[in-house]
Amino acid sequence: MKSMTIEEAAVKWGVTPRQVRMYCASNRVPGVALKHGEWRMPVDAVKPERKRRRTFPTTVLGVLEAERSSRISGGLYHRLQIDITYNSNHIEGSRLTREQTRWIFETKTIGDIGADVPVDDIVETANHFRAVDKVITTATSALTEAYIKRLHEILKSGTSDSRKDWFAVGGYKRLDNVVCEMETCPAKEVHVEMVKLLAWWKNAEKTLENLLDLHVRFEQIHPFQDGNGRVGRLILLKECLKYGITPFVIAENFKQFYYLGLKDWRRGSRTRLMDTCRTGQDVFILGLRQFGHLKLAEKAESERATFEGRSCQKNQR
Repeated sequence: MKSMTIEEAAVKWGVTPRQVRMYCASNRVPGVALKHGEWRMPVDAVKPERKRRRTFPTTVLGVLEAERSSRISGGLYHRLQIDITYNSNHIEGSRLTREQTRWIFETKTIGDIGADVPVDDIVETANHFRAVDKVITTATSALTEAYIKRLHEILKSGTSDSRKDWFAVGGYKRLDNVVCEMETCPAKEVHVEMVKLLAWWKNAEKTLENLLDLHVRFEQIHPFQDGNGRVGRLILLKECLKYGITPFVIAENFKQFYYLGLKDWRRGSRTRLMDTCRTGQDVFILGLRQFGHLKLAEKAESERATFEGRSCQKNQR
């Protein structure tokens, strides 16, 4: 059986002899054999296909999904899960510490948790991790009533509320409610108002300002009996990931600024809530840098600079 040498193969394939030796050494040429210290291969051997270079995610959503599916510990996904779950739950009164929240996420056990911690805090923490996963894996989906109800169902399943006859898990509220002395949408009008809100968002320009407008209006409707704040903040995360807006976590120690910002927004002043969320974006960008996603961090910083430039021009008019 005729064979060809390294040099002959190099000429035939249009590569260097060194490259042919690498093909042979890595056993990528069928029928190759080492004879008397020289690689020999069939004369009809074809050049191996070039291996595709490993591609890296080019979006925040891509990074989060890759780390989630690969179960990478200690990365951006890991940090986001703990940050958003701890802070969002704490804003609503959860007694779990950040360390206890981290323990539940990492070990899927409750560990040494004090007796004074309500069971619902633990259940809703585990549920919130699932809800964040839902947001990441379905971020590009349309924001619909069914989608929002599903987030609520995930969050409230297995809680003491779910055992109340009048509480609708994954369904709109059945009883009218008041939040912080603010009148919310009557239960019988929730569906109509949600349809209007989602129709507006579908056609709105996808900017941070409009996204926060969506959030404020959602919270004012207050479509669920409980869990509106957490569902609303999950929606913020989802739409940030979908439309390439730098995500942010509203930190528990900014709770009062957040609540005052919601109130100011309804009165026509948007500065406080925008600043609170921009601060959250700054923290997220630091995380991107910490975990080595420098291009994504630079892109986010560039978008921030562009926004601030536009804001200055707007204020000078």
